[in-house]
Amino acid sequence: MMRGRFPSPRTLLSAFAFLAMLWLAGFLTFVAAMPSRVEDEDTRTDAIVVLTGGAERMNTGLTLLDRDMADRLFVSGVHKGVETADILRIAHFADSPRHLASRIDLGHSADDTVGNAEETRAWVEANGIKTLRLVTASYHMRRSIWEFQRVMPQATIIPNPVFPERARTGQGGYVMLLAEEYSKFTIAVLRNAIIKGVPS
Repeated sequence: MMRGRFPSPRTLLSAFAFLAMLWLAGFLTFVAAMPSRVEDEDTRTDAIVVLTGGAERMNTGLTLLDRDMADRLFVSGVHKGVETADILRIAHFADSPRHLASRIDLGHSADDTVGNAEETRAWVEANGIKTLRLVTASYHMRRSIWEFQRVMPQATIIPNPVFPERARTGQGGYVMLLAEEYSKFTIAVLRNAIIKGVPS
């Protein structure tokens, strides 16, 4: 009986080194393409969408709504039991005009970026939204935009990145955070390619 031939340790090492170099090249490209500022600060949209994950995101979204940069604000990925009044209080907008709270909707079903996109798509369709300004961290923006465009190809999405302190200073394992985010983005792209390649 003939035994199958296994790759030699040298071949495996070479393959691993090639994949590592490929990952590193993609990672450096990913970091270089990260937004460093808000490119479009002036265009008014139908809605502002905030993805939970940091106080800076919520404060930015509420400030934009207070400036009347959109008719409504949708917050995706809110913990169950958290209400609009809680968000306004935490974000120090508790004394805001009553009409501001009436323009805020919360989504409680999303647990990740894929869920954010699906939850927002349902809200967008229910409310006839055509244009939106997306608020999330700068390092999270590319994957968020990709997931949103995947489920809402007709929507116009204006990125509005925020820059948490660790992003500005590079503290707190920021490189590891970027590496994790790049890996998640790569997995999302591969997942979609595989799904598209499977016959329905």
